[in-house]
Amino acid sequence: MRKTSYFVTFLAVGVSLTLNILSITQPNWLTAHPPDIFHTDTRITYGLLERCQSTLIDFPGPGESGKIRYSDYTCRPFPTRKDDGCDADDANGGRRNFCVLWWSAGYASELSVVFGGAAALAIVFAVTTRSRRRRVWRAVASLEVFHAAFKILCFGLITDLYRTSRLPLFEYARPGPAFVLNILSWTLDVFIFFGVLITGLSADAGHAWAAGNRAYRSLSTSSEAGNS
Repeated sequence: MRKTSYFVTFLAVGVSLTLNILSITQPNWLTAHPPDIFHTDTRITYGLLERCQSTLIDFPGPGESGKIRYSDYTCRPFPTRKDDGCDADDANGGRRNFCVLWWSAGYASELSVVFGGAAALAIVFAVTTRSRRRRVWRAVASLEVFHAAFKILCFGLITDLYRTSRLPLFEYARPGPAFVLNILSWTLDVFIFFGVLITGLSADAGHAWAAGNRAYRSLSTSSEAGNS
């Protein structure tokens, strides 16, 4: 593959990796807005790592339209054994299965960062010598498969929990910005994989648009020619 192809791939992997990290760190995979109660507006967001709640309360104040407003915003780790019943089985009123699956989604997303970083490093090594560029595209494509797969696993787990869990307030929850960032990230990975695969195979076949002006033959062909 040409250096230009690797450069474009590196930028695409960087964008995907950034979206992935943002989806992990943002506490808004799901956003819930329960009905207002006694002039109290509550919004709750659930992230892979924490749960945040904003509360806005309007108290009657002096004058016809006067009011006193109180606001509060707090975050805590989510889910936790103490606050979310992760120690008890579902049959005993706990939510152990929910917690295990939510934690698994977080671990999967974090593992995807490892493979995304490895793909970026592989591209850096690929451009050092021409001979490495002939082979490393396979490693980049393979790493991108895992980069996408773990994010898709995370997406699937959170989606299933969102649809089936009876966690309080989940009935009011909707997908949030981090949920969308995850989808954008692994969708981009799919395009990266097929782009690298098509370009790499075309380069191995000797097509100039993929291999450059010095289109090369496959390594096996070059080796046979050298032995003869």
